[in-house]
Amino acid sequence: MAERPDGTEQQRRTVPGVAKPRIAPLTKPLVAGYELVMRPIHAVGWHRIRLAFGLAYFLAIGYILVTDGVPTGRKALSYIVVAGLAITCLGRGWRRLVQVVIDWLPFTVVLMTYDQSRALADTMGMPLHESDIARAESWLFGGHVPTVWLQQHFYDAAQVHWWDALATLTYTSHFVVTPLIAAIFWIRDRRVWMRYISRVILLSFAGLATYILFPEAPPWLAARDGYIGSVSRLSARGWEYFHASFANRLLEAGQNGGANPVAAMPSLHLAFAFLAALTIYERLQTRWRGLIYLYPVLMGLTLVYTGEHYVIDLVFGMLYAVAAHWALCRWEAWWRARRPARVAVPELAAETEMESATAT
Repeated sequence: MAERPDGTEQQRRTVPGVAKPRIAPLTKPLVAGYELVMRPIHAVGWHRIRLAFGLAYFLAIGYILVTDGVPTGRKALSYIVVAGLAITCLGRGWRRLVQVVIDWLPFTVVLMTYDQSRALADTMGMPLHESDIARAESWLFGGHVPTVWLQQHFYDAAQVHWWDALATLTYTSHFVVTPLIAAIFWIRDRRVWMRYISRVILLSFAGLATYILFPEAPPWLAARDGYIGSVSRLSARGWEYFHASFANRLLEAGQNGGANPVAAMPSLHLAFAFLAALTIYERLQTRWRGLIYLYPVLMGLTLVYTGEHYVIDLVFGMLYAVAAHWALCRWEAWWRARRPARVAVPELAAETEMESATAT
């Protein structure tokens, strides 16, 4: 009891969580050990620790880029992204670390499923579309295949030019841009991240389903089988312009190893590039924001020139991206309209009960 200024007594209130909890004798050594370990960490500060780990992380990424080139393996990309996000969670509670794993698990599943799409198509006995797509592309362009025309006019087997390097950098950006944008959104605003990653996942599964049901040979494979004119696969060739032939070999190894060689329809390279440009366009306020759409344009030109996709694949990739964005916009609008109605129902019921009680 505490005495008031007027001489009366007042019962002392205990604020929950302020009083020091009692520690069982057996747990005292554990608590003491934990405090001993955490004392220097708190002295340094979690901000500095995150900064140090972040610096080590980027140095490791730089070392990988210099020695092995841009990582294109799906497992490697998942590990790199999750490790980077985990560093930002240091000192912010274990729930934040668990949230990283839970949030990025669907995206990782999509990446792993991609590697199995060719095997699923073979299991289902789906025919490979090769000559029919080549004929359709030639018909659309008056008897010419754009990939063949571009390589006849710009590909030089004896020398690597700057446009080859630009094409390789653009093609390789596909493996970096989508996870990088998603990681930035996850750190800055999880609601924006959820909006973006839901479109990535829907678009990915739509593309994977099409790869299984409609396997299509890209131009470089159709040329090898004699359905169109001479076409070389040039997507990794530009690394030689930077004297990074090791990166060329690694990208080619990734393409020939884990990648599905008949995953051409639709072009998810273009679809993801357009989705990234659309998302950034919506977030920017400058009048120059329309220039961001040059990225999917450059990606489309790269894919056709390097023999990775037909123009038809690009058209369907664009349609898939627009359809995924439109469908989720409609669903999000429906959900926002539904939530206030669901909240208002209990309030309306309570008012009805009060009116009935007053009437009686």
